[in-house]
Amino acid sequence: MTTKPTIAITMGDPAGVGPEVIVGAWQSAAMHDACRLVVLGHPDVLRRAVGLGDNRRHGCRLNVEEISDIGAAAPSLEALPCVAAVDASAASVPPAAIDPRGGQAAYDALVAATHLALDKQVDAIVTAPLNKAALWAAGHHYPGHTELLAELCGVDDFAMMLYLAAGHGVQGPAGLGVIHVTLHTALADVPKQLTIENVLAKSRLANAALARIKQTAPRIAVCALNPHAGEQGLFGREEIEVIAPAVECGRAEGLDLTGPLPADTAMVRARDGEFDAVVAMYHDQGHIALKLLGMHQAVNVTLGLPIVRTSVAHGTAFDLAWQGRANVAGMVEAVRVAALLAARRSESTVMSSDIAPSTAPARFASRAQW
Repeated sequence: MTTKPTIAITMGDPAGVGPEVIVGAWQSAAMHDACRLVVLGHPDVLRRAVGLGDNRRHGCRLNVEEISDIGAAAPSLEALPCVAAVDASAASVPPAAIDPRGGQAAYDALVAATHLALDKQVDAIVTAPLNKAALWAAGHHYPGHTELLAELCGVDDFAMMLYLAAGHGVQGPAGLGVIHVTLHTALADVPKQLTIENVLAKSRLANAALARIKQTAPRIAVCALNPHAGEQGLFGREEIEVIAPAVECGRAEGLDLTGPLPADTAMVRARDGEFDAVVAMYHDQGHIALKLLGMHQAVNVTLGLPIVRTSVAHGTAFDLAWQGRANVAGMVEAVRVAALLAARRSESTVMSSDIAPSTAPARFASRAQW
């Protein structure tokens, strides 16, 4: 890109660690070198975060500047431009509390950022964490960011990828991405959601995403569902009836797929550089292994959207919120990866599907009418 990408950071739930990790990460010079940043949230919440713990002890002199025009943003190590994209009541949400006002604020900031990205006013969005219970209390019944973003963008073929860059505990030159076939669902419901087409669709998304990062064809491990890959049907037949046929279909399409592999050994082989991506069958199968490798360096990337979206890989952390102790490394890395993906997207208009930007459904219009 000839100019730095513009990235909008959503504040997340004001009761959680989102505001303080944004403020803490803002002091990273490397982050500002990579992109031009603006925050969508409430300026007073962010100002309160400036005076917290480590920020105060490290002499943070950050000035939170309220703006109404993205084009007017002039971010620096000393200046944080913030668009007031949420209701004023967000400033009254108490720390570490499930509050519908916090859920509404997280929702409004996300809607605003998504509209800006769809309208190409920003090149990517990075989201601070929301609290799912607060989101539901506000009347927005989504399992999380991923599903809400998919509906906002009008897509059905999407996936969550947790990504660790090279050097963060993984040996592969492109790092390691873990893509999930099923996501925010009860474990008891996972087997019935596994179909040949679902496994194949997520494998395609994994291939496209890692090809963008690696810039050559990625090597992908496909996990089994059952221990020991089912032991030829002794421990379940999902490998025989669903996962293996999906792998064969993918290979016929030209994807470099290996599997179904026992999940424990697949992740070790991926860590050691044999694979660039792993397709996991359910949430914890992928999350636990990758977070053990690099909890605070892992980045959540939503695949299949017509926009670039990354996030920290942790939640609102109410046990740490507003104590000045939250780790900011995840936010720095999420911004870095968003800037990389935005730059790569500028080189090619396709990331993980050939979907043109579309206007979000009318019912998602935020209070600011983005």
